[in-house]
Amino acid sequence: MVELQIDGKTVEVKEGSMIMHAAEAVGTYVPHFCYHKKLSIAANCRMCLVDVDKAAKPLPACATPVTQGMIVRTQSKKALQAQKSVMEFLLINHPLDCPICDQGGECQLQDLAVGYGGSASRYEEEKRVVFHKDAGPLISMQEMSRCIHCTRCVRFGEEISGLKELGFTHRGEHAEIESFIGLSVDSELSGNMIDICPVGALTSKPFRFQARTWELGRRKSVSPHDSTGTNLIMQVKNHKVLRVVPLENEAINECWIADRDRFSYEALGASDRLTTPMIKQAGVWHEVDWNTALSFVAEALQDITQKSGVKSIGTLMSPHNTTEELFLGGRLLRALGSDNVDARLRHADFHHEARVHWLGCAIQELSLMDNVFVVGGNLRKDHPILAQRLRHAIRHGAQVLSLNAKESDWAMPLSFDWVQGPEDWAQCLANLCATVAQESSKAPPLGLGEANDALRPMAQALLSGERKTILLGNAAAHHPQFSVLLAWVNALAELTGAKSGVLGESANTVGAQWVQARPSHSSGGLNAQQMLEPGALKAMILMNVEPEHDCAQPAKAVKALSTMDLVVTLSPFKTNVAYSDVLLPMSPFSETAGSFVNTEGRSQSFHAVVRPLIETRPLWKILRVMANILDLPGFEYETIEEVRSLMAQSLPELSGQLSNMSATVPTLEGPQVFQAPCVAASLALDGLVRRSAALQSTHDARAGI
Repeated sequence: MVELQIDGKTVEVKEGSMIMHAAEAVGTYVPHFCYHKKLSIAANCRMCLVDVDKAAKPLPACATPVTQGMIVRTQSKKALQAQKSVMEFLLINHPLDCPICDQGGECQLQDLAVGYGGSASRYEEEKRVVFHKDAGPLISMQEMSRCIHCTRCVRFGEEISGLKELGFTHRGEHAEIESFIGLSVDSELSGNMIDICPVGALTSKPFRFQARTWELGRRKSVSPHDSTGTNLIMQVKNHKVLRVVPLENEAINECWIADRDRFSYEALGASDRLTTPMIKQAGVWHEVDWNTALSFVAEALQDITQKSGVKSIGTLMSPHNTTEELFLGGRLLRALGSDNVDARLRHADFHHEARVHWLGCAIQELSLMDNVFVVGGNLRKDHPILAQRLRHAIRHGAQVLSLNAKESDWAMPLSFDWVQGPEDWAQCLANLCATVAQESSKAPPLGLGEANDALRPMAQALLSGERKTILLGNAAAHHPQFSVLLAWVNALAELTGAKSGVLGESANTVGAQWVQARPSHSSGGLNAQQMLEPGALKAMILMNVEPEHDCAQPAKAVKALSTMDLVVTLSPFKTNVAYSDVLLPMSPFSETAGSFVNTEGRSQSFHAVVRPLIETRPLWKILRVMANILDLPGFEYETIEEVRSLMAQSLPELSGQLSNMSATVPTLEGPQVFQAPCVAASLALDGLVRRSAALQSTHDARAGI
């Protein structure tokens, strides 16, 4: 540790720290633009000049290492004069358009100009003009004359998103930040460049000119998309979400969010929002009130129960629903007498296990891993925030290995990129286990698999390091041999001393397992695949599910639903109209209270950030009223807190259920007819993402990746 003084305060920091870090530790603010705690040091802006004892001239706090006994003054006349001089230079070419700038009210340059800028400019020459660039549908580069060349966006692309999409061209007063060869900015984390830009050079294209920052209310929420559980700030005006930005949480998403978390809010105002209950009569849709719609559903369910039995009724629920909605959806159907309940829409392996599969470690630990082996998944697209943590680990010497069906650009260097057809993954893992066992002089599991010299470097990599994990990605989770793959991963983890984990596709994949949104082993209930067999059911309740996009076999699902006597769709959107008989408008995550359980098993609750749109209602309230009309017991609740209390009484403790141990024995026997894993494209994951105009205009959406 190194001891120094800052403005008379003594502080100890690690050797190699910069003055800026010491100032943060002691609570002293040093003005800056280019410095960012998550990025490398560039020392471009020079705004952080401070007075260091025995130094001939002011030194940049962000790039000056601390030394024992150093004395630093941030408020001396020498320091303040240096900072004011730098500010004068920064403002020389900056356009005076604060009143029309989208960054107005939250601009770092604007804030610091108040304290360090002059009341008048001495610069009389013409200001330079930088022509606008087209960076794609998400980021606006219309006012690049505002850029102060801090290079935060450049460093973000190289270090955080893994793509060098922006860079410097030209020199001197002709220097510009632009994308190379006129390309758009296509990283799945690109929107973070908007947040870290300290001026109004990079702004949100969908939010552009929508509101002033001081008009917006700010409310906390949680991402309803992938399984990371990213923390969000929803910015609202007139009960409408106008912008989404990250809520900093070091344990989960740090200070970043993925583009689908940032821009999917556009779907909340989509033209196909369902705002009133609707019933189809003689092929024509009619708007009705809630009592009429729910009474119609109740009577139809009772009629089908009398004619075909209650086991002819089923429900499919989205793993993007809240934990409370999933719990109550299953409770409603089971109260009717049916266990045809499932949220595993894209799965192909339905072996029932009481365990709740999860990441196997804390999200934060991924940044500290020495080795990570990902089986069947492209983290860059499926889990962008987790991929960012692996990039951090790689920069500190970690190795990332992959087994996938095709080569993909992970935007990070992979030590081993093993490409094999998904039908061979079990054999690949068996051979790798045998090779690892041979390298470590242990017996291979069950004597299966063959050691292979080509796999020896991979085996040695897996045996090296202390902190390591083996993760099953989305493609593996939806693999017809998922339980077998998990068994092999556990065997490999035991041989190498690694942890094992399942990433989980959706915002509430772990929560759905916990609340038993799947048929129990002994009930004889049908799983998602069986429910969609022709003639299997007479009635289906779809809770936030669009079978054409969400199910493993879309055509088969639509055909089965088209032959049913009753299909009830609860959705925020007018969807499934071809085969539904009733449409009930349920609130999206922004208009309801609830919770999601992320991949590390962390339950995060949130409240509605805006009121429900017109006649839209939260699903947990719809289910209560429907149950009351059907005279079902166990639905006597009035608030979301009472629902959670009911869950606590009915469910085992979540922490005790988290386990990736598999009851399946490793085998090499595959199904007679192999079904390729169904993996949703990154921008087709759920209904909200699919309806965001900006996201659907991106390169990834057009390419279907």
